[in-house]
Amino acid sequence: MKRKKRGEHLNPLEKSNKAYKASKNIYDDTLTQSKWWSRLYIRFFWSGVNDVEIARQVLNMLPDNFEGSLLDVPVGTAVFTTEKYGRMQNAKITCLDYSQDMLQQAQERFLRMGIDNVTCLQGNVECLPFENASFDAVLSMNGFHAFPNKDKAFKETSRVLKNGGMFCGCFYIKGENRRTDLIVKQVLARKGWFAPPFYTLEELRSELSRYYSSINVCNDAAMVYFKCLK
Repeated sequence: MKRKKRGEHLNPLEKSNKAYKASKNIYDDTLTQSKWWSRLYIRFFWSGVNDVEIARQVLNMLPDNFEGSLLDVPVGTAVFTTEKYGRMQNAKITCLDYSQDMLQQAQERFLRMGIDNVTCLQGNVECLPFENASFDAVLSMNGFHAFPNKDKAFKETSRVLKNGGMFCGCFYIKGENRRTDLIVKQVLARKGWFAPPFYTLEELRSELSRYYSSINVCNDAAMVYFKCLK
């Protein structure tokens, strides 16, 4: 009988949670490319994609004077969003993440910055604990490539968004860079940081068109960023 490898008995969400818990001390360094090894990793496997610039592009879709309700899922460690939320004083912001470790780091960041208009919750994007049309905007940065059931995630993020509301974010797409696809398939997905299936650029456009009346999708190599109106 073939022996199961360590972690094979875990469901996708548990596997992802375990992976992000193990990487919590290097997660920010990888995204922000603040270390020499993270810059080398991004340059070789991700064609030098600048996550900081993509994050800036996405966050600029939300004005600093935004006065509505915003859902951030997954919030991660809030490495890109803390300063932005500090400027969005009139917004009511809800941050949700499945990983308690990531959520704790985000909460600590908000506390250090004195940001008091943010509520942090542990939860699952596949079954959001909110009523229909609860939010004026939904933000999802670097999340959908880690969600095991992307169909449910798209349905839920659309369900809780008001008509006329904005959905924006960024994540990995396949078919744009062979080396990126290889590292995702052979390492990131096996370890639990990413979860298949993954979309191509055209598949993503088609999926977003099911839920939104207006979509604007751009990509930088294997990273896509988008703004949609419901």
